[in-house]
Amino acid sequence: MPTLHPYPAYQPSGVPWLGDVPAHWGIERAKWLFQKMDRPVREMDEVITCFRDGTVTLRKNRRELGFTESLKEIGYQGIRHGDLVIHAMDAFAGAIGVSDSDGKGTPVYSVCKPGPRSNAYYYAYTLREMSRNLWIQALAKGIRERSSDFRYTDFGSQFVPLPPMAEQAAIVRYLDYADRRIRRYLAAKQKLIALLEEEKQAVINQAVTRGLDPHVRLKPSGVPGLGDVPAHWEAPTVSKCYQIQLGKMLQNGPASSRDVEVSYLKAQHIQWFSVNTTDAPKMWASPEELETYGIRVGDLLVCEGGEGGRSALVRQLESGYIIQNALHRVRAGKRSRNDYLEYVMKAIAATGWFDAVNSKATIAHFTKEKFSATKIPLPPLSEQAAIVEYLDQATAATDAAIARARRQIELLQEYRTRLIADVVTGQRDVRAAAARLPEAGGPEDCGDAEAIDKPGRIRDNIDNDPEAAGPPARENEVIV
Repeated sequence: MPTLHPYPAYQPSGVPWLGDVPAHWGIERAKWLFQKMDRPVREMDEVITCFRDGTVTLRKNRRELGFTESLKEIGYQGIRHGDLVIHAMDAFAGAIGVSDSDGKGTPVYSVCKPGPRSNAYYYAYTLREMSRNLWIQALAKGIRERSSDFRYTDFGSQFVPLPPMAEQAAIVRYLDYADRRIRRYLAAKQKLIALLEEEKQAVINQAVTRGLDPHVRLKPSGVPGLGDVPAHWEAPTVSKCYQIQLGKMLQNGPASSRDVEVSYLKAQHIQWFSVNTTDAPKMWASPEELETYGIRVGDLLVCEGGEGGRSALVRQLESGYIIQNALHRVRAGKRSRNDYLEYVMKAIAATGWFDAVNSKATIAHFTKEKFSATKIPLPPLSEQAAIVEYLDQATAATDAAIARARRQIELLQEYRTRLIADVVTGQRDVRAAAARLPEAGGPEDCGDAEAIDKPGRIRDNIDNDPEAAGPPARENEVIV
């Protein structure tokens, strides 16, 4: 990607979130640039959905399941290709974009037709930047947590930058081109991570089902999906060799004068082989409950809710944490090891058995009863130690490669966020760079593959440390 420079001269915009803008840019209220549409729905129109990643498309183009369906389409309105669509209740999270189709949408959408001085795609980028920097959230009326009520009247009253039309088009062309290249890079890195995870899984499966002796005699394990195991291994239930403690129900206030506030972990803090305590919330607990539900280094934490069965060993931890009732705490008996069970849980998860036993009528739960009754392959204690030592060494390089790939993804997401912010607000001039770009979809549109695969070259375009560029844009989907 080319190095971008500031414009020659700037002027104050008078807009708090915008700061200084190029001297030749104007500032205008959005209502003078867009007309709110209220079209009737045609019989041929299909439902259009506005997603948090800025995609506005026919629902069938993304997915058909997981939406809240309306019994009656009261107040639905026509949407046309090229309309700027703003999700009034979820604009704070980035649900703003330009429709790529004709169709119909819920009345919670503000459907806006661009005027002769506005490029809908440029203003979609601009409004999503207003979302990212929390300006839209700051305008919220407080109707519900983490929401807004960003209606057309609120949008129309906002002052927004007004570059010349040709410059708006150049900005859109440049950002679309950059986004296509970045997305290809991200997809390639995600594919690499998936392949590395598969490689790691295969190594784990082999070790916890066959052991380390390739010539050992085998027998059926009795564990669904795991197949045969060495003949001298056992296959007990978890409850036979481990102690399981389900966490404490959430307590928002003290029940007695002896209660204290304590940090607690829940399912979202547990990923495979990783415990995150950086954003642990607090609840109240008695001194007895601190002992009952407390955790220490060496404990294995297993998700009861969410992805039931997901597990991680506590390898380092400050004192004073307990578990909430979405987690099990596991402690090993005399003939078992928690670090061995951590690998076994990953192997069992790969078979799909946890998904099969978890009830999904409402929310999946890997209850204490289900966990206790789970059978595991169990070699002698000395062999468990040898398997753990082998797997720790055999997976270390793969884990390092996965961590590098994830960090590269984070850096590029931060770069994309910073790039969009700088370009749409006029902090970087892309006119010359946009004029040199190949046509979209052309043979040169893929750009310099070598450059996109080297994050160091991408970081050359960032003035400051990319870690200071702020969080990456949200990319969840909106349920409407």
